[in-house]
Amino acid sequence: MSKVCQLSGKKKSTGHNVSHSNRHTKRTFSANVTKRAVIDPVTGTKLRIKVSTRALRTMAKNPSKYRAAFASLVKKQQKKAAKA
Repeated sequence: MSKVCQLSGKKKSTGHNVSHSNRHTKRTFSANVTKRAVIDPVTGTKLRIKVSTRALRTMAKNPSKYRAAFASLVKKQQKKAAKA
């Protein structure tokens, strides 16, 4: 499962573990991504998407921020349903 948010595009980033003696070793920071069923506020369609918890919180406060991302996800879902 790729850890990329489908709304905000948040993904894995890199950095360092820093020990007490100040040695640096490479590490990765994964985005906090969960699978959720979300209802599009414009069309009312239900989507199952991988979304970061930060994006979920932002959607609750300001759903218009991800309107364009929702529109593209709805189109993608409709194309998939038409093929099946």
